[in-house]
Parts: sequence; structure tokens; C-alpha cells
Amino acid sequence: MQDKGTFINPFLRPRCLAAAAAAPAGKAKLTHPGKAILAGGIAGGIEICITFPTEYVKTQLQLDEKANPPKFRGITDCVKQTVQGHGVKGLYRGLSSLLYGSIPKSAVRFGVFEFLSNHAKDESGRLDSTKGLLCGLGAGVMEAVFVVCPMETVKVKFIHDQTSANPKYKGFYHGVREIVRQQGIRGTYQGLTATVLKQGSNQAIRFYVMTSLKNWYKGDNPNKAINPLLTGAFGAIAGAASVFGNTPLDVIKTRMQGLEAHKYKSTLDCAVKILRNEGVAAFYKGTVPRLGRVCLDVAIVFIIYEEVVKVLNTVWKTD
Repeated sequence: MQDKGTFINPFLRPRCLAAAAAAPAGKAKLTHPGKAILAGGIAGGIEICITFPTEYVKTQLQLDEKANPPKFRGITDCVKQTVQGHGVKGLYRGLSSLLYGSIPKSAVRFGVFEFLSNHAKDESGRLDSTKGLLCGLGAGVMEAVFVVCPMETVKVKFIHDQTSANPKYKGFYHGVREIVRQQGIRGTYQGLTATVLKQGSNQAIRFYVMTSLKNWYKGDNPNKAINPLLTGAFGAIAGAASVFGNTPLDVIKTRMQGLEAHKYKSTLDCAVKILRNEGVAAFYKGTVPRLGRVCLDVAIVFIIYEEVVKVLNTVWKTD
């Protein structure tokens, strides 16, 4: 029996060695944070140019408080009045501020996420859903502090200014100059707490769902390729989850950054006054247009991001 075993081992040994050699190939490749920053910035810039009109409508509906006579009867009426009063270009009022911010926002988001996830992945390069949530939370907080809060404050003021009888902001640079001149740098950081809560929960939910869906699809093969259309579908699901999960925070953030933000003493005071004066339903104002925008937004961003990273991997060797 011993001789027979010795006779068989030479045939088994190559298979074992081959399996051992193949094991490292099963480890998922890490994305260099530098590539993530560049790919994220490109994805963010393209996405916002496509989806901005839905963001404009969502913001207008959230600012159309019940405390005053409602100006808009819904999404269609908002679009109709805007086009009649300002032309189609009216739907793009505030785009410049969001475009200038969307590129660095997505760059920071994906850069921080990849940096954190590279340290959170297991030996096979797999990121579990819980760690994906925490990495997304970290990415959301960082983008809120460094990019989103000042960008969103300027955007909301621009859009709100258009509803005034005599708009006072003539353009992006003029608007920023006037805001800083009248209110200081603090004027661009209104609603910081609400923005951090919103962006943190946003990215925590999105990356949690995205990580879960990717892990489900890839199974035991972390390097299994995902079709761009499937990536888009996963992104749309992740976006929808974030909308239903944190729209109340988005409404509070918008109110805290509007031209009438002085009515609120704090984020909590804003929430209490909305609840007292307008009811629970007010916390979900703009959900439908936001749902359409965010699902499209997240789907586009993840598709472009993944495809740009693939291109960068061929021309930028970081291993």
C-alpha cells in the first residue's frame, strides 16, 4: 500500500502545486486611490450635466413651503412655469455651482472609499457589506465637509433666488462673492450638520447596497467581471434605497441652506418646525423627482467610474 501511495503521489503533487499557484490569482485587485480620484471626478462631471434638471425641480418643490401659498402644483407644473418664465435654460439655473462641485465631490467620495476599503478588505480582497457601509459613511462625511456643504449652499441660494421678484445673483462668481461678502465663509456652510448627516447616510446606504449586490453576483470569484448594464442596475437600486432612507434629511438640509434659513435656530429646530407647521408628509417633499434623479445619477456614476478605472488600469500601472 505504501509503494502504491508513493506511485500515485507524483500525479497528485502537480495538481496540488497548480492549485496553490492559482490561489493568489483569485485575490481581488485593489483600486489605487489616485485612480479612484481621477475616475470619480470624470464620472461626477458627466453625470451632473445629464441629470441636473431633475435636481432643479426637486429643490424648487422642497422650497415651496406649505406655510406660504404653494407656487407649484407638482413636478409638471414646476417644469412648465420655469420654462415659460425663463426658457429651457431656466432648468439649468445653478448648474455651474453644482458642476464645479460635482467633480471634486465624486473625486473625494471614491478616493476616500477606495482608500478605506483597501484597508478593510480581507486576505482575498473581498469587502463585506458591513465594512462597505462604514467605508461609505467615511466617504460621505469627507465629501460633505470639503465639497458638498459649500456647493449645495450656493446651489440652493441660486435656485431660491430665481423665485424672487428681483433676482440678485448675476452668475456663479458674482453669487459666491455676494454670499461671502454679506455672510462670510460661514455663509457657504449653512446646514453643515444636516449635510454631514445626509451625505454620510447617503453613501453608507449606497455603498452597503452596492457592495452586497456585487458580492452576491461574484460569489466565490472576486475578479468576476460585471457587465456595465448590470452595474447600472445595481447603482439604481442603491440610489433608490438611499432616497427612501434619507429624504427627510435632504429636505431639512435644503431648508437650512435656503434664503430663509434665518428662520431656523438649528438643524433640530428646522425639523421640529417642519413637523409642527407642515406635517410628516413635508419630510418627503420632492421624493419623486429626487428618486428619478438619484437612481439615474448613481447608475451613471458607477458605470462611468468602473469603465474609467478599467481604462486607467491599462495605462497607469500601480501594482
